[in-house]
Amino acid sequence: MEIKSLKNIQTAFSYIRKVVIVSIISSAAISITSAILAYWFAERQREKIYVLDQGKSLMLALSQDLQNNRPAEAKEHIRRFHELFFTLTPEKSQIESNIERALLLADKSAYNYYRDISEKGYYNRLISANITQTLHVDSILLNTSIYPYEATTYATQKIIRQSIINTRQLETHLKLHNTSRSDDNPGGFMIENFRVVKNIDKETIER
Repeated sequence: MEIKSLKNIQTAFSYIRKVVIVSIISSAAISITSAILAYWFAERQREKIYVLDQGKSLMLALSQDLQNNRPAEAKEHIRRFHELFFTLTPEKSQIESNIERALLLADKSAYNYYRDISEKGYYNRLISANITQTLHVDSILLNTSIYPYEATTYATQKIIRQSIINTRQLETHLKLHNTSRSDDNPGGFMIENFRVVKNIDKETIER
């Protein structure tokens, strides 16, 4: 009778052990599956960004599409920098505002160029002679096969005086690397090694 009771206890213990093992394995499987699903869901969510369409409607964009748009964003970043940096009016506050905003899109190389021409009195001459300077970007050659990206910008610059309009051909070269996005730098790029390759007279016409 004692032997039979002992066997029953051993059988019950073996059953309980199997149940515990199965429970542990099931719990581990559920935990691993939950972790995998949570990671997959988080990755899917990170692929999505929400943007405002003119402050009115909320649109969903995929980060893959955003990555595909990086060359277009890079060109817009370069265009914006040139327009701010080279479009000037004979007002000190406007010049300082444009230059300050442009320098947020570039590294010290752009500041060095600004400092050099400023020390030569370029901006003072614009103000004293009542000269307006405009710039139109004609084309941007962007090489995204290497990193940092390299770009050459071709633009038409107009120096507008009271009696004449002087048209100049501008060519610049720069490198571009990714950085964090901000209100001042929505494109998420930083210009480096900026230099003016060519800035020559194209034509002069009387007003």
